[in-house]
Amino acid sequence: MEMLQNIGTFFAETFIIVLAIIAILITIATLAMKSKNKNSFEVEMLHEKYEEQTRFLKESLIPASDLKKERKRLKKEEKQKDKKAQKENGRIFVLEFLHGDIKASAAENLKEEINTVLGVATSKDEVVVKVESPGGLVHSYGFAAAQLLRIREAQIPLTICVDQVAASGGYLMACVAHKIIASPFALIGSIGVVAQVPNFNRLLKKLDVDYKEYTAGDYKRTVSVLGEITPKGEEKFKEQLEVTHMLFKSFVSRFRPQMDIAKVATGEFWYGENAIQLGLIDGIKTSDEYLLTKAKDHQVVKVSFEQKPTLAEKISETLAQGFSLTVARIIDQTNIIKRL
Repeated sequence: MEMLQNIGTFFAETFIIVLAIIAILITIATLAMKSKNKNSFEVEMLHEKYEEQTRFLKESLIPASDLKKERKRLKKEEKQKDKKAQKENGRIFVLEFLHGDIKASAAENLKEEINTVLGVATSKDEVVVKVESPGGLVHSYGFAAAQLLRIREAQIPLTICVDQVAASGGYLMACVAHKIIASPFALIGSIGVVAQVPNFNRLLKKLDVDYKEYTAGDYKRTVSVLGEITPKGEEKFKEQLEVTHMLFKSFVSRFRPQMDIAKVATGEFWYGENAIQLGLIDGIKTSDEYLLTKAKDHQVVKVSFEQKPTLAEKISETLAQGFSLTVARIIDQTNIIKRL
């Protein structure tokens, strides 16, 4: 009898494992199907969206008894609106670089959006880019700025709108524009370079741990996290920071020659109201206000590109979430035991 029970238990466990494997395979297959379309473009006609919202509000404020009559009047009013002038005045293409992280990750999507816009935009049009970033890695934000520079080199008017912050790498991007618009209290500037390197070499020595670092070239590694920082290496590291700062200032001066670069390239930031006095920006206005004004006699088209994660990235994310949940449960159970 015990033998039969063991066999039954074995088959039950095997059945559960098989079901689990099937479930995993189904999940992978589902993810694979969804990941076929990795990327997607979206085009939104903002001028039509604004008109629709305004029409809805107007109709909401009309008494029910007059609604039919007023709808007819509003419809006639819209027909009389000069749609031809709106088209002839050129188009406004809107792109977004928001939530800029230290690696300027959104630059890849921005690149694809610019590739698309440059295929249709002309010198009659305008590209408006909303930029929000406190800065980050030099090479990453240099790449993002270079993407915006392509618009300018194509002889297409480029406007940057900053609602909250365009500092350091964010301003490196913004300065490329023909025109920079910022809200009154947006943070602007921070034309400087910073590097922070924690060093654990003394701790390793205290613990009697040897750390060997081998390089070819006097300045292959000037400072490091674990190696000993020498006066020679530290001096070279500071020199490299100064060179980067000089490149930053030169880049900004190239596009905003009217600005006193020595006065603003101190690493400080300014609010919009002060930034305009220093020549860091050209106007005080929110991006919404700017676009609404343009929508009165222009087509305003928002173009966005989304790079969807691959199957491998989705699986990795799922596994990571599962692992985190498991660890959290173990910790929670441990805490319960301790409380008991």
